[in-house]
Amino acid sequence: MDLVISDYGVFLGKKSQRLTVKQKGKVINEVPFFDLEQLIIEGKGITFSSDLLYECMEHGINISFLSRSGTQYASLSSAYLNGSVITRREQLMSYEDKRGLQLVKFFVEGKLKNQRNVLKYFAKYRKTANIKLYEDLEDIVKKIDAHLEELKKITGKNIEQVRGNILSVEGRAGNLYWQGVAKILGPEVDFPGREHRPANHSVNAALNYGYAILASKIEKCLLLAGLEIFGGFLHVDRPGKKSLVYDFIEEFRQPVVDKVLIAAINKGTKIEFESDGYLTDESKKFVREKILDRLQQKEKYQGKKYTLETIIQRQARRIATFLRNEAKYKPFICGW
Repeated sequence: MDLVISDYGVFLGKKSQRLTVKQKGKVINEVPFFDLEQLIIEGKGITFSSDLLYECMEHGINISFLSRSGTQYASLSSAYLNGSVITRREQLMSYEDKRGLQLVKFFVEGKLKNQRNVLKYFAKYRKTANIKLYEDLEDIVKKIDAHLEELKKITGKNIEQVRGNILSVEGRAGNLYWQGVAKILGPEVDFPGREHRPANHSVNAALNYGYAILASKIEKCLLLAGLEIFGGFLHVDRPGKKSLVYDFIEEFRQPVVDKVLIAAINKGTKIEFESDGYLTDESKKFVREKILDRLQQKEKYQGKKYTLETIIQRQARRIATFLRNEAKYKPFICGW
């Protein structure tokens, strides 16, 4: 399980083999360490003991710190997670050869196919109820497929040579996808299209927050796979920028975040946000629970059913084996 702590004045400690949550001196929750995968601290005025920190690192429990907007501003993980020197060395060298380029193409292929499949998922329920919407979405799907064909034709020696070409394909396909999402949400929601921070609409605020929750999970999985989270490929290097997290998350935004939030809003769920572009506490709790629940739902992967959280971890390990020239890589494609 993932444990999220957001209440002011909470103290986190250790008792035997359990994490304890105290408020005003009283224990309000206890969680066995072997049941805990990630601790998410969101908010101010939350304290914890060094004993708790030690136990979390011993059990491989990552501690993520999120700001009010859901942005991860810090994380704590065991120092031994970065001990796989061979993987990290190969990752950095692959930036200069075709491995880095191939990996980027796989990530973007996964993103475009999952965008297409999310649209197909919502379209199939409109085939008889709203034939015009169904046809509009099918037309967008065909255009995204055309961009996939364009992506396949991009070749070069390394990612530096063709980054602009790939970003162009990704951007044009993304514009089509968000046009489709706006059509699905309908005039009642009046979704203006995808914008980042500060959010200009409640849907964008919910997406930003959902992606932040997913990013903390992505980061943990990459670290467990022995990868360097700052050594990305599509996203350019900048001090403090977790480029590989932003590269890898593209494969999972649609099946983990977009699909569940679009469905919830379509069913009448009201997402509330403040004038500064951030969600209200109640809406944050709703989005957070939806995303964490979605990560425990199963999807077909390599002929079997696994939770999406397990799939993310397996895909992270496949990145490592691909970069070490030990195995092929295929993007995860969600069903529709």
